Amino acid sequence: MRKVAAEPYRDVDFSAGRRGPVVAPDTGKTKISIRLDNAVLDHFRHIVDTAGGGNYQTLINDALVAHIQQQSMLSAVRRVVREEIAKVVAPAAPAARNGRRGA
Repeated sequence: MRKVAAEPYRDVDFSAGRRGPVVAPDTGKTKISIRLDNAVLDHFRHIVDTAGGGNYQTLINDALVAHIQQQSMLSAVRRVVREEIAKVVAPAAPAARNGRRGA
């Protein structure tokens, strides 16, 4: 085995250096610690591996955002359907109370 020579000492000036992360965090994102099932992590990591690279955490975030958007869309559709049904049922209700059948 060949010995590797240590790098000679360099006098580096860190007086202008700043503490903190090298890359500034994205705005609108928060770093958290979360416990997920191994199957969930394996699934998203497999997707990244199949795609040839990427970030599985971004895929998990995208899946959560899509779920939130789907839920809000379903809520909006349900609200509109209820409003439309109420428009149809409400005029027929007084006729039914008077013993008459609606046309």
